[in-house]
Amino acid sequence: MSRPALPLKRDVRRSFGARAADYDAHAVLQREIGARLMERLDLVRLQPQRILDLGSGTGFATRAAMERYPDAQVIAVDIAPAMLAAARTRAAAPTLLNRFFARRSKLAYLCADAEALPLAAESFDLVLSNLTLQWCDAERVIAEAQRVIAPEGLVMFTTFGPDTLKELRAAFRAADAASHVNDFVDMHDLGDMLVSAGFSDPVMDQELVTLTYADLRGLFADLKGIGAHNVLPGRPRGLTGKSRWQRMVAAYEALRRDNRLPATYEVVYGHAWKPAGRTRKTVDGVQAVSLGEFRRMLRKAP
Repeated sequence: MSRPALPLKRDVRRSFGARAADYDAHAVLQREIGARLMERLDLVRLQPQRILDLGSGTGFATRAAMERYPDAQVIAVDIAPAMLAAARTRAAAPTLLNRFFARRSKLAYLCADAEALPLAAESFDLVLSNLTLQWCDAERVIAEAQRVIAPEGLVMFTTFGPDTLKELRAAFRAADAASHVNDFVDMHDLGDMLVSAGFSDPVMDQELVTLTYADLRGLFADLKGIGAHNVLPGRPRGLTGKSRWQRMVAAYEALRRDNRLPATYEVVYGHAWKPAGRTRKTVDGVQAVSLGEFRRMLRKAP
């Protein structure tokens, strides 16, 4: 399993923080994926009392979780203080739904790194994360989620897979060998990470979503508008030069269909449960489970 290059945390914080005020105007795809993530909760039996929204951004999933589980306490976590400030502003908007939650507010905000959460172990029944893993060391985030989730709790997330922005990646490759597009972890590797972290019954699937644009300016405006432009440490500074830029544009224009330019996103969905019992490995490498956990596994067997 190859590890993707990761941006520096300070660059991620700065990039998303700078776009917090107008993020929602560009985040059409992010909201749609978040809505599909919430719909998947219809498929599980869970009534969480404490929910963690990991990488909460401007609070779309936070508010959706509060609406779905009005009696639960919800903690919104993001690495960018400006994003949390925007989420607070939206939650305080004078809508009927917000007034309802204000009367029974169990919402809190926390500025923290998803890879090192300052939260107690086994303190949440549900951890949600919409399009955050691709900006982090996914293995560390999954390990932290496993730590803070209580037994029989659930982690459910979305992220982007390797085919995301494949057209843009190929067009830049035609211009030079520099890294212009962020790397993304394969769905199967994420499933392996869930199992390695101690989760059970992981379910992974994906879909391809293609947005179309009249020109490249629209695509780059959306990427910049949500803070998702290239922030890799080895990224080129400034434009690549006129001739290289023209080669990139020509390569992308060759993909135009029906007078529109495609931008593909591989959307990965995953969820897994934390087992009711703890497991351990003996000195000879054999995994042992408690009798209660063994009985639970038998009940779930077909």
